[in-house]
Amino acid sequence: MIDAAHHRRVLEPIGATVETAEMGSTDALVSAADGADAIVTDVTTAVPPEAIERLDSLSVIGRAGDGIDNVDVVAAAERGVTVVRVPDYCTDEVANHAVSLLLSAVRSVPQYDRDTREGGWTWEVGGPIHELPGTTVGVVSFGPIARRFVELLSGFDATILAHDPYVDAAEIADHGAEKVGFEELLERADCVSVHAPLTDGTRDMFDREAFDAMTEGTILVNTGRGGVVDEAALAAALDDGIVRTAALDVLDAEPPDDSPLLGREDVIVTPHAGWYSEEARDRLNESIATDVRRALGGETPEGAVDPDVEWL
Repeated sequence: MIDAAHHRRVLEPIGATVETAEMGSTDALVSAADGADAIVTDVTTAVPPEAIERLDSLSVIGRAGDGIDNVDVVAAAERGVTVVRVPDYCTDEVANHAVSLLLSAVRSVPQYDRDTREGGWTWEVGGPIHELPGTTVGVVSFGPIARRFVELLSGFDATILAHDPYVDAAEIADHGAEKVGFEELLERADCVSVHAPLTDGTRDMFDREAFDAMTEGTILVNTGRGGVVDEAALAAALDDGIVRTAALDVLDAEPPDDSPLLGREDVIVTPHAGWYSEEARDRLNESIATDVRRALGGETPEGAVDPDVEWL
C-alpha cells in the first residue's frame, strides 16, 4: 500500500530522508522510527501511546488510509503530534466493493462458482434467491462511502434505511434514505451494509443481541472495520439461519488466524481489498506524503485529524 518512491519524490525536496522498515510491533516501530520526525503507517501497524511516548522527536504520524483505529489520536494530541489521514482516496472503490459483495451474496455467485468448478451445472444450488427490488437495505454509518453506496443502489428499487446518530434526518433523506434507530434498522432490513469505523462505541456493535433482532435470512455486508462485528456471534447467527450470507472485506484480526468465519460456504471473504485500485493507491501515497510535508513545514494538513470529533 505504501509506496516509498512517492514519498521520496514529495519529501526529499524539503531535505527529508525517507526510510522504509517492517514495523509490525511496538518495539519494532520504536526501533525503526527512533529519531524520526514523522512516521507513515498503514492498517497493519498500531501506533499506541507507549510508542508515541518513546519517540521523542516525533511530530507527525501519517496514516496511509482513512481509518485511524490503529493510531492513538488522543495520546498523539497530548504530545503535540499531528495525525493526518486520507479520508477520500477510495470512496468509489469501497462503495463499488460493497455493492459487489451485496450482489454476490444476493445472487449466490460464490456458490454457483464453486459448484461449476467441481463439475456441476444446476441453478438450484444457489437457492433460495430473492430479487433485490422491493427489499430493504440498511446502512450503518452514513459517511461519504455509505452515501456513494446508496447512490449506486438507487437503480435497484430498494428501500434504504440509514443509522448514524451524527447525521440528521434531512441530510440522510437528501441522499435517498430514511434515518432510523439501530434496532429499527435491524428489524426492518433484509440486507445490512456496515460502513462504520472502529471506535469504543462501535466495537462489537453487531453482537448476539443485535443478530437476534434481525429478520431471518438477512444478508450482512461489512466493508467498515472487522471489530464492529462480534465474529462468534455472527457465526452463531449463520448457524441459526438469522444471517443467510455474510460478505466481509474486513475481519477482527487481519490476516485472520482462528476466525470462526473462515471456510464456511455461507461466508464470502475478501482480504481488506475494497480500497484497492491502482488509481486509489496513487492518490493515497501522493496525499499522505503531501500532508506530511505540509505538517513538517508548519502548514495545516488537509487530512489533519481532530481528536475531539466523534462519529459512528
